[in-house]
Amino acid sequence: MATNQAQSLNHNSLERFGFSGHETFPFRYGWLKKAVDAVTKNKFLFSTEQALVELGVGKNMVQSIRHWGLATQVLLEGEGRSLEVSPIGWRLFKEWDPHLENPASLWLIHWLLVNNPAKAGVWHLAFTRFTQPDLTKGQLLTFLLDFKERQGLRVQELSLRRDIDCFLRTYQSRADGKGPLEDSFDCPLTELGLLSPLKDGEGYRFAIGPKPTLPAEIVGYALLEYMRRIRSGRNSISFAECLYGLGSPGQVFKLDENSLVEYLEDLETASEGALELDDTAGLKQLYRRRDFDGMELLQRYYGTRI
Repeated sequence: MATNQAQSLNHNSLERFGFSGHETFPFRYGWLKKAVDAVTKNKFLFSTEQALVELGVGKNMVQSIRHWGLATQVLLEGEGRSLEVSPIGWRLFKEWDPHLENPASLWLIHWLLVNNPAKAGVWHLAFTRFTQPDLTKGQLLTFLLDFKERQGLRVQELSLRRDIDCFLRTYQSRADGKGPLEDSFDCPLTELGLLSPLKDGEGYRFAIGPKPTLPAEIVGYALLEYMRRIRSGRNSISFAECLYGLGSPGQVFKLDENSLVEYLEDLETASEGALELDDTAGLKQLYRRRDFDGMELLQRYYGTRI
């Protein structure tokens, strides 16, 4: 199943949305490391039949592993048909946590995935533009079809339906002993507990509020990336933008106001004062007091746990 990419036609937007490409498989434990290791050895491997031998999976899964490597931004497209390991992909899988044993790594991958609309359009839209706390497949499909029409995107309804199924299986366990064996292999992101099934058996609910396994440093990395993207050159951002902004940490991690405040207060210590939450005249603002990079925060976090 090839990846479909569409560019928004409204408001002169250059934002691209990608659909399909996953071959109906959510990524599994070991897949991203396999992708990074394979591209480290041979940047053209995924374009050759040898990939089936090297990765030990069928053709569809080879394409799925390639897709997820790009969707989670641990791989980048190079010249021609080559691939490259991204800086964050190298650090995570070669230095910090190659086997994803730390839940913080799953939160980091979740952030990278949701903020890659060009490769994971439905994942991005479901977390950042679908504003209801509860959802069903039908409600999400209606929302996506409406968004498609408003934005002038070219994507088939069948592709959206398949993406919705894969999206739900990315965050909701299927290990119930029913269906094909391959469906019982859960995606690592199910551990985050971001989606819970409703008692009616039809719907799901986003888990909004505190996230015990999400460290402040991951939130800080996300905030700095978000500031760079929407406030390039500026050293302040409103609390409301951090919580409710399109593609913000508040939206992607499904935080509430109190939990985000706690993270921002913790980040003052974690960043040694580089990031500071200021509440003047009732207006909360996050300030970057000096030049500070998100990768530095991650290095500090993982460096203390090696």
